[in-house]
Amino acid sequence: MRSRIPALSLSSALLVAIGLSAQTAFAQQAPAVVVAPATIMDLRESVDLTGKVTAIQKVDIRARVSGFLEAVNFTEGQKVTAGTELYRVEDGAYRAAVQEIEGQIEAAEAAKEFAILERDRAEQLLTSRTISQAKVDEAHAQVRKTEGDLIRLKGSKDNADLNLSYTKITAPFDGIVGLTAADVGALVGPDSGSLVTLTRLDPIYVQFPVATALYLDYRERVLKGEISGGANVALGLPNGTEYKQKGTINFVASNVSQGTDTVTVRAEFPNPDSILLDGALVRVMLEQSDKQDVLAIPQQAVQRDQQGAFVLVVDAGSKVELRRVDVARNARGQAVISKGLKEGENVITEGAGKVRPGITVDAATAAGG
Repeated sequence: MRSRIPALSLSSALLVAIGLSAQTAFAQQAPAVVVAPATIMDLRESVDLTGKVTAIQKVDIRARVSGFLEAVNFTEGQKVTAGTELYRVEDGAYRAAVQEIEGQIEAAEAAKEFAILERDRAEQLLTSRTISQAKVDEAHAQVRKTEGDLIRLKGSKDNADLNLSYTKITAPFDGIVGLTAADVGALVGPDSGSLVTLTRLDPIYVQFPVATALYLDYRERVLKGEISGGANVALGLPNGTEYKQKGTINFVASNVSQGTDTVTVRAEFPNPDSILLDGALVRVMLEQSDKQDVLAIPQQAVQRDQQGAFVLVVDAGSKVELRRVDVARNARGQAVISKGLKEGENVITEGAGKVRPGITVDAATAAGG
């Protein structure tokens, strides 16, 4: 038994020594962090606003003459082109009115021809002093009367033709028809209200308010040449996706809305698939049209304390340095740095909580960095 005790003591001592050695190596191991370089990139200034989709054209289709509907020539929700016949009103009475006036015009033309003959005959008789000047004047007046009757009757025919044309109710522009308020056999007229709504969705407008202070700041910077006057307009849809088509600003109001202290701006968008619907609320994303190259780092690399913003920089020797920076703005997950960093310097984006300035770290570059 005495010969085994020293062996056990030796083994225990070796295990303790190995454990202490491992702990010492672990303590001396440099903390692992993830870094990303400060990079020059195109980060154009942008702003998100709330807008409302508004149809360029939207009208209520009404009957302009009275009568019973003879046909409804569309399917509700259908796309129609300008000139498409939507409804037809019974036109028998209106055709008869046109024919009646046409007959009156023929009679008036015959009366005019007869009056001209009488006038010419009277002028011939006047030369031979067979009739008086008063009779000749009367003949001239009769010609003018028949001419006036013709003008009046032709005006009546134009009106009758117009009423007859109104029996065909057509689409004034390309668009989508809504729900019909009248069916075949219904009595309609100017006082019967809207028959259907026609809405043009392509192209389409999006109106959005811009705070007056923001608008004035933008105009001032444009005049100073700090930014361009152009802007790219994109939309975020209610389901969280981005609309594929880009828009163009085509109107800026010349007055300020007193209730909201905003300026109304309008953009036009192509809408060939009718994805944008009249009245929908969307997110409007305005972005500078000209390229803006700035120095930027991932936004999560920026920390703040009572003195302001700072980052932890890892130098070429893998040592950590605290660096005060000025952050101009944030955009697309990046912080735009106006002062405190140079291009290519590495800042810690992950693991900053386990390091301090002056220590050496094991730095790995972030994916995509």
